[in-house]
Amino acid sequence: MDTETDVEELFGRMPFNDHLGVEMLEIDDGHAVGELGLSEKHSSSPDRMIVHGGVTYALADTVGGAAVISANEAVTPTIDMRIDYLAPATGGTLRAEATVVRNGNNVATVEVEIDDDGGREIAVARGTYKSGGGEGTTAWREAKRE
Repeated sequence: MDTETDVEELFGRMPFNDHLGVEMLEIDDGHAVGELGLSEKHSSSPDRMIVHGGVTYALADTVGGAAVISANEAVTPTIDMRIDYLAPATGGTLRAEATVVRNGNNVATVEVEIDDDGGREIAVARGTYKSGGGEGTTAWREAKRE
């Protein structure tokens, strides 16, 4: 992966992003911003719109991963992510902003803030991603879907 365009293109083709509805807005040098327009399919309640925590987590992980990939110009799988849910998301759009706070030889750390379209903090997350140290073919390198 050589350029910002390659990272944007990768995330634009990712089937899970398409399924969930994640739209990447910015990806550049250790920073990324993405949005997710919410619908009933994202709700954890059959009676009212309350976004399932897994949706918020997936948005944080996706945007965090984009920030790390842009800093390393290589696919960097998630090692761990911790998320604190601060308020329920009840509709509209979620926006995640991620920044790499440490980019080591083997592990990168990213902080992610998720807000709703009213500016209310919905969640904060901190993730670690594998940024180096592996050799050869893995599920993330050199593997192509048949």
